[in-house]
Amino acid sequence: MSIKLPPFTDGINVSVKELLEYRGRSALLDLSSNSQIKSHMAGTLVAKTKGRGMEFDEARHYQVGDDIRAIDWRVTARTGKTHTKIYREERERPVILLVDLNHQQYFGSQLLLKSVQMCHLAALLAWSAVGNGDRVGALLFNDFEHRELKPRNRHHGALAVVEYLAKIHNQGLDYFKQNKTKPLAFEQACLRLRRVVKPGSLIFVLSDFTNLSDKAIKQLQLLSKHNEIIGCNVTDPLEVALPDKLQGTLAVTDGQNRSEFVINKQRREQYVKQGEQAQSLRSTILKKLNISLLTFSAHLPLLDQLGNKSVNSKVSSEEAFNE
Repeated sequence: MSIKLPPFTDGINVSVKELLEYRGRSALLDLSSNSQIKSHMAGTLVAKTKGRGMEFDEARHYQVGDDIRAIDWRVTARTGKTHTKIYREERERPVILLVDLNHQQYFGSQLLLKSVQMCHLAALLAWSAVGNGDRVGALLFNDFEHRELKPRNRHHGALAVVEYLAKIHNQGLDYFKQNKTKPLAFEQACLRLRRVVKPGSLIFVLSDFTNLSDKAIKQLQLLSKHNEIIGCNVTDPLEVALPDKLQGTLAVTDGQNRSEFVINKQRREQYVKQGEQAQSLRSTILKKLNISLLTFSAHLPLLDQLGNKSVNSKVSSEEAFNE
């Protein structure tokens, strides 16, 4: 049975219309926070830190310096000892999307380009953040430029992300067709992100993580100290294994250079092994950085892969890899 393309997409280009389709699908993702919120800005999320707020936490014995307006008179009358009400403070948690649209993402062997799947996933995450009451921003980059979008609340933030996703993606696609690639390093994007992101943010890194250099790892390590980071690894089936029907000599070209390979059983096994080792290494590195890793494929529509998956830090790197 053939797999149908998502609505309003051809699998190669990205339009605002197709990304708006995910606006009504935000409930598929759970962006609830599982770690202590580190932001110092007031917001709608209940933090684990105690203080003034709307969410009642507990009643404890009165201590010198407590606000007398917070005295719990009912508990005080019942116990005969003065008690104070303690509340959980509401803190803000911006959601930031780092979307890697370098020339390596403009590849797809079946349904979609990996870059298109990343745009779909980024759009869904943006709408889910809005639905959760979070401000959403992004850092989008291709081989030629990067675009920083400051976190904004309600639909304004998501609409800005959707608009620039289509623009940056299609711009990179046009330049890539002309063989004018001048890659901006993934590590540079991580460095820019560390300079602009505020502590307490929830960061989603959408990439294939093939450019996970030592400098990029260092930047992600520094980011993870004060933020919650979730990696979204987008792959293609051809990166995992060679098709069974592929036999004989395989010619590979990038438009300028050409190489030939003889496909046999030994070559297939070696190809699969190298792919598994590379993926396992990336997964191990991210796990050491306390970064959860979710894996998505470009050969299926995004919604078919989600189901009721919860996108939060409860999903470990090994669990996502085994999926």
